[in-house]
Amino acid sequence: MQPLSGLDASFLALDTPSSHMHMATAIVLDAHSGAEDLTFGAVRAIVENRLRLLPMWRRRLVGVPLGLHHPVWIEDPDFDLDYHVRRAALPAPGGMAELAEFTADVLGRPLDKSRPLWEFYFVEGLADGCVAVVSKNHHALIDGVSGAEMMVAFMDLEPEPTMYEEADTWKPDAVPNEIDMLRYASTEMVRQPAKAVRAARDTLEMVLNVRKSRREQYRDTNGMMPPPVPFSSPRTSLNAPITAHRRVGFADVNLEDVKLIKNRLGGKVNDVVLAASAGALRQLLLRREEIVDSSLVAMVPISVRMDGDALQPGNKISSMLVRLGTDIADPLARYQAIQQYSQSAKDQAGAVGASTLQDWAQFATPAVFGSAVRLYSRYRVANRVRPLFNVTVSNIPGPNFPLYAGGARMRAFYPLGPVFDGLGLNITVASYMGRMHVGVVSCRETVEDPAELAQEFVDAVAQLRKVAAAC
Repeated sequence: MQPLSGLDASFLALDTPSSHMHMATAIVLDAHSGAEDLTFGAVRAIVENRLRLLPMWRRRLVGVPLGLHHPVWIEDPDFDLDYHVRRAALPAPGGMAELAEFTADVLGRPLDKSRPLWEFYFVEGLADGCVAVVSKNHHALIDGVSGAEMMVAFMDLEPEPTMYEEADTWKPDAVPNEIDMLRYASTEMVRQPAKAVRAARDTLEMVLNVRKSRREQYRDTNGMMPPPVPFSSPRTSLNAPITAHRRVGFADVNLEDVKLIKNRLGGKVNDVVLAASAGALRQLLLRREEIVDSSLVAMVPISVRMDGDALQPGNKISSMLVRLGTDIADPLARYQAIQQYSQSAKDQAGAVGASTLQDWAQFATPAVFGSAVRLYSRYRVANRVRPLFNVTVSNIPGPNFPLYAGGARMRAFYPLGPVFDGLGLNITVASYMGRMHVGVVSCRETVEDPAELAQEFVDAVAQLRKVAAAC
């Protein structure tokens, strides 16, 4: 029996009938590149063999009665691999649009919380001799970095698959009864006061650090605004209540173009990702004839994982809020502003400390937090208040060497993050073998064509490359 952290439990509590807090990855494989064509049976055998590397895939939740404390993970005594690994096929012509539509349908369905919180689809019918693997994991199980590492654990570094021959030592747990869970909850709650004192002390120190950091930034950046705070973002059509229906868009960018931009114009790869997202979002707002005098604000996840724990389950993330400069028409001026916005946000994130969010999440009981989230959704509060932020933008570094599954070489992988009430758009990118793969997820009613927005991300990179080449 393994307790969930408060942060992991908070992602469970954010689930509503319209918001499913799961993440996904769509992997495209060249089915004919190996010695034998890749089949569903081969992929299922690989998943079964690699389960020993991915222990979270055989764990399910057990809740505490009345939601008095966070749930726990147990090794599922009823684990059924065939429930989780499924086979599907795309309608002709089997292009990226059809894969996006299939993936959107998968994202629009909630995971069954009585089972381990993941699904794995082997998708046939792609053009050019390709197949896809679409995996879906609840955010309580993984974050972006651990999700990418799980993908790598499933893959091989060589065309010849590595199959573990020794016996799997996994053992299921007995399901604890309600008395056991209440005993566990009472023991944990006794420890809460001491933890709360430490969290309060650390938070006070954090507040003082943030005030000092903001004063220094405001003074040292010639009037540049300090980082935004939650609920200070402008209200836009992207920040309305959402439904359970999803749309997905995919696109690809040459990573060398991204590096040229950051080398010529300064900054980091993440600044280019933010600037390209800003350019795409500005075009979206212009099409909708929305006049937004102030900049949209992006929430940017930050991994706080240490070396060696990339495959550990759960979430080890913090975040920062960054202005996107969508109110600036000139792409070069916008990029330069984003560099400053991003640096000041990083400085403030350092002043806040990586563990602050995780510390306080530990004290939110599922009953209270979950009820608050459901009320927020049911009464469509997103229509009445400013959003926490406008959009999520995430950048996940990936390998610059080829990966294989059952001998089939991976061509691309597209990361896809969650959306929730008032925050109906997520842009996530991941790099692999000299390409940056863009995954856009939206509520179906929030963005009609995420593929168009993904293409505008590509166009924004091309525009910045042209500016950078002229410098």
